[in-house]
Amino acid sequence: MQSKLIFGALFGIFLTSTFDHNSSHQDAIIFRMTNAVCESYNQSWFVFHTCRLKALSRSKVVFNMNGTILHPVNDITIRVRVFKRASGYKPWLFNIYFDACQYLRKPNVPFVKLVYGLFKEFSNINHSCPYVGLQIIKGFYPKTELFPLPFPSGDYMLTGQWYFDKKPQFDTNISFAFVEDLLKNN
Repeated sequence: MQSKLIFGALFGIFLTSTFDHNSSHQDAIIFRMTNAVCESYNQSWFVFHTCRLKALSRSKVVFNMNGTILHPVNDITIRVRVFKRASGYKPWLFNIYFDACQYLRKPNVPFVKLVYGLFKEFSNINHSCPYVGLQIIKGFYPKTELFPLPFPSGDYMLTGQWYFDKKPQFDTNISFAFVEDLLKNN
């Protein structure tokens, strides 16, 4: 456990010290969603109405998700994983389980804080538990200025497996391409 904490701290220091936040660097980054798949395993608890990407231009794709939690939920656990495509999608760096209700009361998981920060302004998923009713993410697109991680260029998939009361309820899978064009950075 201690070695994981040390690795996480060193990785965080590396990331914050190597990423340049100037605007020319931002222009050199292409971060584009390529696919969205949402699947409910228990339609008596959660129903998806919309889960899709919409191209607004060649360079801007937005994600819209609309779903309803049919009963109040106070125990939400999420498993977040990142996969990188290399002859199929392979596990890559992040595989985190966290208590979403606890996180919303006290944001204490750095990677989750990063991901949540990307879509928070596009969503009504911004309060503590219980959750019930319509949950919306509308017009979400990844803003590169909010994404301080220097990923290697490639195709990725961010998966979320959502559990209510320790039972799987639904999955959300977002695929995206991340390209850093260092030649534009000069």
